[in-house]
Amino acid sequence: MSTPSLLARLRQLPADPAFPDTLLQTRQWEGPLCRVRLDNTGKQSEAVHHWRLFEGDLGLAPDAAIYGEGFQMLAQTGGRWNAPEHLGRCPDASVYRITADHGYHTVHNLLLVAQEGGWLLLAFASCQRFGGEFRLHPDGRLEIVMNTEGRTLAPGAHWQSEALICLEGPDREALLATLAQHIAAEHGSLVGEVPTRPSGWCSWYHYYANVSAADIRENLAVRAERFPALRYVQIDDGYQARMGDWLTPSAKFEEGVAALAGEIRAAGCEPALWVAPFIAEPGSQVFQQHPDWFVKGEDGLPLPSERVTYGGWRCTPWYVLDGTHPEVQTHLEQVFRTLRTQWGIHYFKLDANFWGAIHGGRFHDPAATRVEAYRRGMAAILRGAGEGAFLLGCNAPLWPSLGLVHGMRVSDDVERQGPRFRQIAREAFCRAWQNDRLWALDPDCVCLRDIPGQHASRAEYDFHLAALVASGGMVLAGDRLQDLDEAQGARLGKLLALCAARTPAARFEGMTFERGRVALPGGGELLCLFNWGEHACEFPLAPGGTDFWDETPLGSTLVLQGGQGAVIRYP
Repeated sequence: MSTPSLLARLRQLPADPAFPDTLLQTRQWEGPLCRVRLDNTGKQSEAVHHWRLFEGDLGLAPDAAIYGEGFQMLAQTGGRWNAPEHLGRCPDASVYRITADHGYHTVHNLLLVAQEGGWLLLAFASCQRFGGEFRLHPDGRLEIVMNTEGRTLAPGAHWQSEALICLEGPDREALLATLAQHIAAEHGSLVGEVPTRPSGWCSWYHYYANVSAADIRENLAVRAERFPALRYVQIDDGYQARMGDWLTPSAKFEEGVAALAGEIRAAGCEPALWVAPFIAEPGSQVFQQHPDWFVKGEDGLPLPSERVTYGGWRCTPWYVLDGTHPEVQTHLEQVFRTLRTQWGIHYFKLDANFWGAIHGGRFHDPAATRVEAYRRGMAAILRGAGEGAFLLGCNAPLWPSLGLVHGMRVSDDVERQGPRFRQIAREAFCRAWQNDRLWALDPDCVCLRDIPGQHASRAEYDFHLAALVASGGMVLAGDRLQDLDEAQGARLGKLLALCAARTPAARFEGMTFERGRVALPGGGELLCLFNWGEHACEFPLAPGGTDFWDETPLGSTLVLQGGQGAVIRYP
């Protein structure tokens, strides 16, 4: 007797047993895709905090290997069903306090489970109103939940769940590609609006918030002389007078950012700007003049984000603009229209986007969810930025951003340290399937020079370079360009050539990510090797390979030191 498919088993799982009889659930299946309708057939409004679409045991092994997405960029889950492991530094449940997770572990919107002969993929193909959650209990029980945030369902009204898809098969990459097609059908994609994969230079990873106009000009001059392929010059955090006052420059940009952007264009490249559109510090003009624009706490006052979630990394406490407020939408649209039409900037790195989807507060529109608040604010930004703009999401809520950004940072901030190189590589590899499907993938900057407090070995820098090749995304340089020696500059040049050719991400057979293959658009392939351990390891090689960076021929084996990576080219 054959075992029922996972889809058949999912169909048999019961719905939320705690709902009153007046809340009627109806499942609507289209092949592997399911939407659930919730009708209030009673005479009273019902407040619903969590709507369980399915609950039960699918017969999966409790020790099965898993991968789960986070609600926000800095959270991902690996390990096993009964022993989940955090891949990033900032888990949703603890650091961001998004879910309670008492006796279970929550992953958001996407769950991959290894099974004999292949994979099971459960995912939400949409995120228009509600966040999707998969609660993993150690005994193998699963809850599939819509987080309805306590919103009220009126008598005679109904809700529609987000679109849930259930897929299984031997090829993980093929399952994820199918998911991407369903997401595009639900949300569309802005990928087609990006004719070339962005590359450039970013000020943050050498100067951090101490950047000045003089620093930008210095790197602009070196870029023209040595690295003309760097298209964008990104002015990162530090140019503004206050968090929230994006049109008011600091004293270090005495002539203003608009004039500097003109200098960048005159030098033959494009200006790019860091903006954290949803947050403001207490001393900012926008907060002082418009406190009514901000998400409120239970006391009716603007809510400091640290009261309900991670409070931010500098200039705290952060307060959050309410994307459901019509005046906030007008404000966001006007800010970005000014940056586009008057400052001449069309590339925006949008940071701290998670806070636009903050939980635990009160919105101007009490019926709106945090997903809707964020999406309304982002829609206003898109309108202001205009046609031809490039919006890069960073520290963003991933699924709520679907269809709203052109590019997405998919890993933690780079630091020049071996453990961080390995951490962000794993994060990027787990999300590489999104590249050029959901958005242009940003694996963060290439950094090849030590700075005070950040030191890496040559082997660790090799790992970092190989990870950027395997990620297949955007390329932004993060070093002071003048400091790059000839060899480092040559490696950056090779990365830029791959970026210009839009080479795809590496295809890995499994999720150990030791050997990945990149198909080159002009023929041939790159083999990316990674030693994730602490000790040297020997890798067998097929004949005919050459080192990608210095083009030296290689033999039948290659020894990589602990924490080292390599890229080998085959014709």
